[in-house]
Amino acid sequence: MDRFDDWLGEEASTYSSIYFLVDANTAEQCLVRLAASLKQLPEFEILEIPAGEEQKSWEVLGQLLAALAELGADRRALLIALGGGVVTDLGGFVASIYKRGIDHVLVPTSLLGMTDAAIGGKNGVDLDGAKNLAGVFRHPRALVVWPDFLDTLPEEFILDGRAESIKHGLIADAAFWEELKRGEEAWSAAQVERSMAIKTDICAEDPLEKGKRKLLNFGHTVGHALESHMLQKGMPWSHGRCVAAGMCVEIELSVELLGFPPEKRDEVNSYLIDRFGLKELKETAFSHWRSWLSYDKKNAEGQWRFVLLKDVGEAEYDQPVAPEQLERAWTRAFQ
Repeated sequence: MDRFDDWLGEEASTYSSIYFLVDANTAEQCLVRLAASLKQLPEFEILEIPAGEEQKSWEVLGQLLAALAELGADRRALLIALGGGVVTDLGGFVASIYKRGIDHVLVPTSLLGMTDAAIGGKNGVDLDGAKNLAGVFRHPRALVVWPDFLDTLPEEFILDGRAESIKHGLIADAAFWEELKRGEEAWSAAQVERSMAIKTDICAEDPLEKGKRKLLNFGHTVGHALESHMLQKGMPWSHGRCVAAGMCVEIELSVELLGFPPEKRDEVNSYLIDRFGLKELKETAFSHWRSWLSYDKKNAEGQWRFVLLKDVGEAEYDQPVAPEQLERAWTRAFQ
Protein backbone atom coordinates (compact mmCIF):
# COMPACT_ATOMS: atom_id res chain seq x y z
CA MET A 1 0.00 0.00 0.00
CA ASP A 2 2.96 2.32 0.61
CA ARG A 3 4.11 1.68 -2.95
CA PHE A 4 0.64 2.53 -4.26
CA ASP A 5 0.68 5.73 -2.20
CA ASP A 6 4.05 6.66 -3.67
CA TRP A 7 2.72 5.95 -7.17
CA LEU A 8 -0.24 8.24 -6.53
CA GLY A 9 2.10 10.95 -5.31
CA GLU A 10 3.97 10.79 -8.60
CA GLU A 11 1.01 10.31 -10.94
CA ALA A 12 -2.13 11.83 -9.39
CA SER A 13 -1.33 15.36 -10.56
CA THR A 14 -1.38 14.17 -14.19
CA TYR A 15 -5.07 13.21 -13.89
CA SER A 16 -7.94 15.68 -14.12
CA SER A 17 -10.20 13.57 -11.87
CA ILE A 18 -10.28 10.22 -10.10
CA TYR A 19 -13.22 7.82 -9.90
CA PHE A 20 -13.59 4.70 -7.76
CA LEU A 21 -15.79 1.88 -9.05
CA VAL A 22 -17.05 -0.23 -6.13
CA ASP A 23 -19.88 -2.61 -5.41
CA ALA A 24 -22.11 -2.50 -2.34
CA ASN A 25 -19.76 -4.77 -0.38
CA THR A 26 -16.45 -3.07 -1.20
CA ALA A 27 -18.01 0.36 -0.68
CA GLU A 28 -18.76 -0.62 2.90
CA GLN A 29 -15.79 -2.82 3.81
CA CYS A 30 -12.85 -1.75 1.65
CA LEU A 31 -13.06 1.80 0.32
CA VAL A 32 -12.76 3.61 3.67
CA ARG A 33 -9.92 1.31 4.68
CA LEU A 34 -8.11 1.91 1.40
CA ALA A 35 -8.58 5.68 1.38
CA ALA A 36 -7.30 5.91 4.95
CA SER A 37 -4.11 4.11 3.90
CA LEU A 38 -3.37 6.49 1.01
CA LYS A 39 -2.10 9.83 2.25
CA GLN A 40 -1.55 11.15 -1.28
CA LEU A 41 -4.96 10.24 -2.68
CA PRO A 42 -6.71 13.38 -4.00
CA GLU A 43 -10.46 13.95 -3.87
CA PHE A 44 -12.46 11.42 -5.84
CA GLU A 45 -15.94 10.48 -7.00
CA ILE A 46 -17.57 7.12 -6.29
CA LEU A 47 -19.45 4.95 -8.79
CA GLU A 48 -21.28 2.22 -6.89
CA ILE A 49 -23.09 -0.83 -8.27
CA PRO A 50 -24.91 -3.67 -6.46
CA ALA A 51 -22.86 -6.82 -5.79
CA GLY A 52 -23.20 -9.93 -7.96
CA GLU A 53 -22.47 -11.47 -11.35
CA GLU A 54 -25.71 -9.99 -12.72
CA GLN A 55 -24.03 -6.56 -12.71
CA LYS A 56 -21.49 -7.68 -15.31
CA SER A 57 -23.89 -6.75 -18.09
CA TRP A 58 -24.22 -4.51 -21.13
CA GLU A 59 -26.88 -2.49 -19.31
CA VAL A 60 -24.69 -1.71 -16.30
CA LEU A 61 -21.77 -0.95 -18.62
CA GLY A 62 -23.93 1.66 -20.36
CA GLN A 63 -25.04 3.15 -17.05
CA LEU A 64 -21.45 3.57 -15.90
CA LEU A 65 -20.39 5.18 -19.17
CA ALA A 66 -23.31 7.59 -18.87
CA ALA A 67 -22.41 8.36 -15.25
CA LEU A 68 -18.84 9.26 -16.21
CA ALA A 69 -20.12 11.54 -18.95
CA GLU A 70 -22.60 13.20 -16.60
CA LEU A 71 -19.83 13.81 -14.04
CA GLY A 72 -17.72 15.46 -16.73
CA ALA A 73 -14.92 12.89 -16.90
CA ASP A 74 -12.47 13.69 -19.69
CA ARG A 75 -9.72 11.65 -21.32
CA ARG A 76 -7.32 12.48 -18.47
CA ALA A 77 -9.55 10.83 -15.86
CA LEU A 78 -8.41 7.81 -13.85
CA LEU A 79 -10.76 4.97 -12.89
CA ILE A 80 -9.80 2.77 -9.92
CA ALA A 81 -11.77 -0.50 -9.78
CA LEU A 82 -11.93 -1.77 -6.19
CA GLY A 83 -13.59 -5.15 -5.91
CA GLY A 84 -13.73 -8.77 -6.98
CA GLY A 85 -13.69 -10.16 -10.51
CA VAL A 86 -17.00 -8.58 -11.51
CA VAL A 87 -15.83 -5.08 -10.55
CA THR A 88 -12.37 -5.39 -12.11
CA ASP A 89 -13.68 -6.98 -15.35
CA LEU A 90 -16.36 -4.32 -15.64
CA GLY A 91 -14.13 -1.43 -14.58
CA GLY A 92 -11.43 -2.36 -17.05
CA PHE A 93 -13.99 -2.50 -19.86
CA VAL A 94 -15.51 0.87 -18.92
CA ALA A 95 -12.05 2.46 -18.88
CA SER A 96 -11.10 0.80 -22.16
CA ILE A 97 -13.96 2.29 -24.16
CA TYR A 98 -14.87 5.57 -22.42
CA LYS A 99 -13.70 8.32 -24.79
CA ARG A 100 -11.67 5.61 -26.56
CA GLY A 101 -9.80 4.80 -23.39
CA ILE A 102 -8.84 6.31 -20.05
CA ASP A 103 -6.28 4.98 -17.57
CA HIS A 104 -7.38 2.56 -14.93
CA VAL A 105 -5.99 0.83 -11.84
CA LEU A 106 -7.22 -2.51 -10.51
CA VAL A 107 -7.36 -3.20 -6.78
CA PRO A 108 -8.79 -6.73 -6.41
CA THR A 109 -10.35 -7.45 -3.02
CA SER A 110 -11.14 -11.16 -3.44
CA LEU A 111 -8.78 -14.13 -3.60
CA LEU A 112 -10.17 -14.97 -7.03
CA GLY A 113 -9.44 -11.43 -8.22
CA MET A 114 -5.94 -11.38 -6.77
CA THR A 115 -4.86 -14.76 -8.13
CA ASP A 116 -6.64 -14.70 -11.48
CA ALA A 117 -9.34 -12.28 -12.62
CA ALA A 118 -7.40 -9.02 -12.35
CA ILE A 119 -4.28 -10.39 -14.06
CA GLY A 120 -3.71 -10.44 -17.79
CA GLY A 121 -5.63 -7.48 -19.20
CA LYS A 122 -8.94 -9.21 -19.94
CA ASN A 123 -11.97 -6.93 -19.49
CA GLY A 124 -15.57 -7.60 -20.39
CA VAL A 125 -19.21 -8.29 -19.66
CA ASP A 126 -21.65 -11.17 -20.08
CA LEU A 127 -24.35 -11.10 -22.78
CA ASP A 128 -27.73 -12.66 -21.97
CA GLY A 129 -26.07 -14.81 -19.34
CA ALA A 130 -23.28 -16.08 -21.59
CA LYS A 131 -19.93 -15.43 -19.93
CA ASN A 132 -17.58 -12.72 -21.19
CA LEU A 133 -18.91 -12.49 -24.75
CA ALA A 134 -18.07 -8.80 -25.09
CA GLY A 135 -14.73 -7.37 -24.05
CA VAL A 136 -11.23 -6.22 -24.90
CA PHE A 137 -7.63 -6.81 -23.91
CA ARG A 138 -6.22 -3.76 -22.12
CA HIS A 139 -3.85 -3.63 -19.17
CA PRO A 140 -4.23 -1.31 -16.19
CA ARG A 141 -1.63 1.31 -15.29
CA ALA A 142 -1.20 -0.56 -12.02
CA LEU A 143 -2.40 -3.73 -10.31
CA VAL A 144 -2.45 -3.36 -6.52
CA VAL A 145 -2.73 -6.53 -4.45
CA TRP A 146 -3.25 -6.02 -0.72
CA PRO A 147 -3.98 -9.39 0.94
CA ASP A 148 -5.30 -7.63 4.08
CA PHE A 149 -8.60 -7.27 2.21
CA LEU A 150 -9.05 -11.04 2.40
CA ASP A 151 -9.78 -10.70 6.11
CA THR A 152 -13.15 -9.15 5.16
CA LEU A 153 -14.30 -12.21 3.18
CA PRO A 154 -16.45 -15.14 4.29
CA GLU A 155 -15.02 -18.63 3.79
CA GLU A 156 -16.98 -19.39 0.62
CA PHE A 157 -15.41 -16.43 -1.17
CA ILE A 158 -11.93 -17.60 -0.19
CA LEU A 159 -12.81 -21.02 -1.60
CA ASP A 160 -13.72 -19.35 -4.90
CA GLY A 161 -10.19 -18.08 -5.31
CA ARG A 162 -8.69 -21.37 -4.23
CA ALA A 163 -10.29 -23.01 -7.26
CA GLU A 164 -8.24 -20.80 -9.57
CA SER A 165 -5.05 -21.51 -7.62
CA ILE A 166 -5.75 -25.23 -7.89
CA LYS A 167 -6.19 -24.75 -11.63
CA HIS A 168 -2.79 -23.06 -11.84
CA GLY A 169 -1.16 -25.96 -10.05
CA LEU A 170 -2.87 -28.60 -12.18
CA ILE A 171 -1.87 -27.01 -15.48
CA ALA A 172 1.63 -25.77 -14.66
CA ASP A 173 3.05 -26.69 -11.24
CA ALA A 174 2.54 -30.13 -9.68
CA ALA A 175 4.40 -29.10 -6.50
CA PHE A 176 2.02 -26.17 -6.02
CA TRP A 177 -0.97 -28.50 -6.35
CA GLU A 178 0.54 -30.78 -3.70
CA GLU A 179 1.02 -27.80 -1.38
CA LEU A 180 -2.56 -26.63 -1.84
CA LYS A 181 -3.94 -30.14 -1.36
CA ARG A 182 -2.07 -30.60 1.93
CA GLY A 183 -2.57 -27.10 3.28
CA GLU A 184 -4.93 -26.45 6.16
CA GLU A 185 -4.85 -22.65 5.96
CA ALA A 186 -7.41 -20.88 3.78
CA TRP A 187 -4.72 -18.83 2.06
CA SER A 188 -1.21 -17.47 2.51
CA ALA A 189 0.60 -14.53 0.95
CA ALA A 190 3.14 -16.97 -0.55
CA GLN A 191 0.34 -18.95 -2.25
CA VAL A 192 -1.19 -15.75 -3.62
CA GLU A 193 2.19 -14.73 -5.05
CA ARG A 194 2.82 -18.17 -6.57
CA SER A 195 -0.59 -18.24 -8.22
CA MET A 196 -0.09 -14.71 -9.56
CA ALA A 197 3.33 -15.65 -10.92
CA ILE A 198 2.01 -18.65 -12.84
CA LYS A 199 -0.70 -16.61 -14.55
CA THR A 200 1.57 -13.62 -15.16
CA ASP A 201 4.25 -15.77 -16.81
CA ILE A 202 1.74 -17.46 -19.12
CA CYS A 203 0.09 -14.15 -20.08
CA ALA A 204 3.47 -12.51 -20.75
CA GLU A 205 4.31 -15.27 -23.21
CA ASP A 206 0.93 -15.11 -24.99
CA PRO A 207 -0.85 -11.83 -24.16
CA LEU A 208 -3.71 -12.15 -26.66
CA GLU A 209 -4.54 -15.83 -26.05
CA LYS A 210 -3.46 -17.17 -29.42
CA GLY A 211 -1.71 -20.19 -27.94
CA LYS A 212 -0.35 -21.06 -24.49
CA ARG A 213 -2.62 -18.64 -22.62
CA LYS A 214 -5.53 -20.90 -23.55
CA LEU A 215 -4.23 -23.27 -20.85
CA LEU A 216 -5.72 -20.90 -18.27
CA ASN A 217 -9.17 -21.97 -19.48
CA PHE A 218 -8.81 -25.40 -17.89
CA GLY A 219 -12.08 -26.13 -16.07
CA HIS A 220 -13.72 -23.08 -17.60
CA THR A 221 -15.31 -24.63 -20.70
CA VAL A 222 -17.68 -26.70 -18.57
CA GLY A 223 -17.45 -24.22 -15.69
CA HIS A 224 -18.72 -21.21 -17.64
CA ALA A 225 -21.56 -23.22 -19.20
CA LEU A 226 -22.61 -24.52 -15.79
CA GLU A 227 -22.36 -21.03 -14.29
CA SER A 228 -24.66 -19.61 -16.99
CA HIS A 229 -27.10 -22.49 -16.54
CA MET A 230 -27.31 -22.04 -12.77
CA LEU A 231 -27.75 -18.28 -13.13
CA GLN A 232 -30.59 -18.77 -15.62
CA LYS A 233 -32.29 -21.20 -13.21
CA GLY A 234 -32.19 -18.56 -10.49
CA MET A 235 -29.88 -20.74 -8.38
CA PRO A 236 -26.52 -19.06 -9.04
CA TRP A 237 -23.33 -20.92 -8.20
CA SER A 238 -20.10 -19.03 -7.63
CA HIS A 239 -17.50 -18.91 -10.38
CA GLY A 240 -14.97 -20.90 -8.37
CA ARG A 241 -17.42 -23.68 -7.55
CA CYS A 242 -18.39 -23.99 -11.22
CA VAL A 243 -14.73 -24.07 -12.28
CA ALA A 244 -14.07 -26.81 -9.71
CA ALA A 245 -16.90 -28.83 -11.28
CA GLY A 246 -15.48 -28.10 -14.72
CA MET A 247 -12.08 -29.40 -13.68
CA CYS A 248 -13.63 -32.67 -12.48
CA VAL A 249 -15.31 -33.23 -15.84
CA GLU A 250 -12.30 -32.15 -17.89
CA ILE A 251 -10.03 -34.47 -15.91
CA GLU A 252 -12.41 -37.32 -16.79
CA LEU A 253 -11.99 -36.33 -20.43
CA SER A 254 -8.23 -36.22 -19.91
CA VAL A 255 -8.20 -39.85 -18.77
CA GLU A 256 -10.08 -40.95 -21.88
CA LEU A 257 -8.35 -38.75 -24.45
CA LEU A 258 -4.82 -38.02 -23.19
CA GLY A 259 -4.11 -40.92 -20.85
CA PHE A 260 -4.18 -38.89 -17.63
CA PRO A 261 -3.41 -41.37 -14.79
CA PRO A 262 -6.69 -42.68 -13.33
CA GLU A 263 -5.26 -42.81 -9.79
CA LYS A 264 -4.45 -39.10 -9.99
CA ARG A 265 -7.95 -38.45 -11.39
CA ASP A 266 -9.40 -40.15 -8.34
CA GLU A 267 -7.23 -38.09 -5.99
CA VAL A 268 -7.94 -34.71 -7.60
CA ASN A 269 -11.65 -35.26 -8.15
CA SER A 270 -12.22 -36.62 -4.66
CA TYR A 271 -10.60 -33.48 -3.24
CA LEU A 272 -12.62 -31.12 -5.47
CA ILE A 273 -15.97 -32.87 -4.96
CA ASP A 274 -15.55 -32.90 -1.20
CA ARG A 275 -14.12 -29.40 -0.84
CA PHE A 276 -16.59 -27.68 -3.17
CA GLY A 277 -19.71 -29.75 -2.42
CA LEU A 278 -20.22 -31.07 -5.95
CA LYS A 279 -22.04 -34.37 -5.31
CA GLU A 280 -25.43 -32.79 -5.98
CA LEU A 281 -24.46 -32.37 -9.64
CA LYS A 282 -25.13 -36.06 -10.26
CA GLU A 283 -28.83 -35.06 -10.34
CA THR A 284 -28.20 -32.57 -13.19
CA ALA A 285 -28.49 -34.00 -16.69
CA PHE A 286 -25.94 -33.11 -19.34
CA SER A 287 -28.78 -31.96 -21.62
CA HIS A 288 -29.80 -29.29 -19.09
CA TRP A 289 -26.68 -27.14 -19.59
CA ARG A 290 -25.16 -28.37 -22.85
CA SER A 291 -26.58 -25.53 -25.00
CA TRP A 292 -24.41 -22.97 -23.17
CA LEU A 293 -21.29 -24.62 -24.62
CA SER A 294 -22.06 -23.07 -28.01
CA TYR A 295 -20.97 -19.67 -26.61
CA ASP A 296 -17.48 -20.81 -25.62
CA LYS A 297 -14.84 -18.65 -27.28
CA LYS A 298 -12.47 -21.59 -27.87
CA ASN A 299 -14.88 -23.34 -30.23
CA ALA A 300 -13.46 -23.72 -33.74
CA GLU A 301 -14.71 -25.25 -36.99
CA GLY A 302 -17.90 -26.39 -35.32
CA GLN A 303 -16.03 -28.35 -32.64
CA TRP A 304 -15.78 -27.96 -28.91
CA ARG A 305 -12.14 -27.34 -27.92
CA PHE A 306 -10.94 -28.10 -24.41
CA VAL A 307 -7.87 -27.77 -22.24
CA LEU A 308 -6.98 -31.27 -21.03
CA LEU A 309 -4.23 -32.74 -18.83
CA LYS A 310 -1.60 -35.31 -19.77
CA ASP A 311 -0.47 -35.31 -16.14
CA VAL A 312 -0.56 -32.96 -13.17
CA GLY A 313 1.39 -29.89 -14.31
CA GLU A 314 1.22 -30.88 -18.01
CA ALA A 315 -1.69 -29.47 -20.03
CA GLU A 316 -2.63 -29.32 -23.70
CA TYR A 317 -4.98 -26.80 -25.32
CA ASP A 318 -7.24 -26.96 -28.39
CA GLN A 319 -8.22 -30.58 -27.76
CA PRO A 320 -11.37 -31.50 -29.76
CA VAL A 321 -14.11 -33.23 -27.77
CA ALA A 322 -17.23 -34.88 -29.19
CA PRO A 323 -20.64 -34.50 -27.48
CA GLU A 324 -20.84 -38.18 -26.54
CA GLN A 325 -17.37 -38.01 -24.95
CA LEU A 326 -18.35 -35.01 -22.85
CA GLU A 327 -21.63 -36.62 -21.79
CA ARG A 328 -19.76 -39.73 -20.62
CA ALA A 329 -17.30 -37.60 -18.66
CA TRP A 330 -20.11 -35.61 -17.05
CA THR A 331 -21.93 -38.79 -16.01
CA ARG A 332 -18.79 -40.35 -14.49
CA ALA A 333 -17.42 -37.26 -12.75
CA PHE A 334 -19.85 -36.99 -9.82
CA GLN A 335 -20.87 -40.61 -9.24
